Amino acid sequence: MISVIFDLDGTLVDSEPNYYESGRRTLERHGVREFTWEQHSRFIGIGTLETLEILKERYALQAPVEQLLAEQNAAYLELARTGTEVFPEMRKFVERLRAEGVPMAVASGSSREAIDAVLSGTGLDALLTTVVSAEEVAHGKPAPDVFLEAARRLGAEPADCVVVEDAAPGALAARAAGMGCVAVPYVAQTAHDEAFAQAGLLFPGGQREFTADAAYEWLAARGAA
Repeated sequence: MISVIFDLDGTLVDSEPNYYESGRRTLERHGVREFTWEQHSRFIGIGTLETLEILKERYALQAPVEQLLAEQNAAYLELARTGTEVFPEMRKFVERLRAEGVPMAVASGSSREAIDAVLSGTGLDALLTTVVSAEEVAHGKPAPDVFLEAARRLGAEPADCVVVEDAAPGALAARAAGMGCVAVPYVAQTAHDEAFAQAGLLFPGGQREFTADAAYEWLAARGAA
């Protein structure tokens, strides 16, 4: 049986607006007044720590990256707890896989605290109990570490896993891990990125095009059910 590993942000839930706003607030606190959604979108799929390391250097921020991370996590958690939307077809997909007994995990570049807040706030924690944060492995996406650790915790071989991802770094990580990939691009303009070229199943229109039935049928053909 195939195991399914979900990215969280932008894949299962639409948390990117919260990540943008928490990042914007953090940068503003340190003197960066102009940080746009377009700038944020270039970091979608990259872990928060890695993103802040790049931004610290780019804007010559004096604060230690650990401080920046703590500030952004606090701001994000405040926003996440007030409401995070689960993509409806994704919830339907997870519920169907759970009903069929398909092993599942969440593997995310977010902090464990942020992941847990979103899963509990949306009720997904009852369906997805195996969780890996990039904080728990040596390297974040596009390195394969977080997906390989998820497979290990599921007791599955990487070749028997399929990753569901919305961003190019995650698709690259899945490929590096030797796993299949269902790609649902969060940013429409990235649908033709080379990272998605070898995805087993690609929904170029992102969540507007994704359906639980289509994804399940593709997995079933691979022996997931």
